[in-house]
Amino acid sequence: MFTIELSDSDCRQIQALIADLRGHHTSVEDEALLDDLAVYSHEMPRAVRLRANEFRLREPSGGCLFTGFPVDDLRIGDTPAGWNNVPDQPDRHSPTLTEDLYFLLCASLLGDPIAWATQQDGQLLHDVIPIKGHENEQINSSTTAPLWWHTEDAFHPYRADYVGLLCLRNPDAVETTFTEFDDLVLDRDTIEILLQPRYVIRPDESHLVKNRAASSRLRVSADLLQRSYDRVSGMQADPPKVPVLFGDPQRPYGRLDPYFMDRIEDDPRAMEAFDLFVKEIDDKISSVRLKPGDALFIDNYKAVHGRKPYTARFDGRDRWLRRVNLSRDLRKSRDARMAAHSRVIF
Repeated sequence: MFTIELSDSDCRQIQALIADLRGHHTSVEDEALLDDLAVYSHEMPRAVRLRANEFRLREPSGGCLFTGFPVDDLRIGDTPAGWNNVPDQPDRHSPTLTEDLYFLLCASLLGDPIAWATQQDGQLLHDVIPIKGHENEQINSSTTAPLWWHTEDAFHPYRADYVGLLCLRNPDAVETTFTEFDDLVLDRDTIEILLQPRYVIRPDESHLVKNRAASSRLRVSADLLQRSYDRVSGMQADPPKVPVLFGDPQRPYGRLDPYFMDRIEDDPRAMEAFDLFVKEIDDKISSVRLKPGDALFIDNYKAVHGRKPYTARFDGRDRWLRRVNLSRDLRKSRDARMAAHSRVIF
């Protein structure tokens, strides 16, 4: 794991940046804030910027952990019971605004934050929390069931380059699972098959209509929002065949989500190669126990991630992470966003 440890001096410099941002913005969902973030991130401590740039350019690992930033457990309040953790009044600060701004400053050293119209109502930052009724779902709010390892939004051509997880609270030391593709040992013939478009990946449950918000905070027409869900439904009903490895065959990138992938009974060689791939990932799986203030950025091209099961208490003190998706190139999704600078993918 590539690690960036913040010194006390680093934290003071970052907190000064956050104080400045808080003076101009009240919500991380504000487009004006998103426009400012890239500029403010240039004022992060130079040592932090150098390390983040090394991770981004040289790809030494499938994960980058920023550690050492303090979290005020009392101020952030209880772990939410649901996903709508955005203040109703635009001038009211979120209790996690300081931590969210820290998270986004780190994120902006790697890419631009993006959101999905079909996921958590288009919010940029997602809560990763236990939700009653979701215990056995394959969704980040599950608990009793393990969240099987996967590439984030593997089904989608505009999936994130990085997935960020900021730990606000993890009293039970719940483990985030993690495997890097660079650690896998596969023979040349197997890799050659996995590089071919022979596999089907369907949308995961977080994008489906059953998890749609009752009313949307997105200021768009109902037709546009419906079109987004229709696009996901089309990928569910008639997904294209895609490779699960791509890029340099010597150190390939990957995309897969076995829980939402079809068995290809008419292509036994493709399935044999895929099963070898899955077994190798299972054999190399590791985990990390995030602590409050830890921000883990997973390279969504170079690693899979998941979560081990745990027992939620639903007492306001459960595990609470914030999540963000990052793109290194907003232009690739331009046909699915309303404007060049907008971040929501429809």
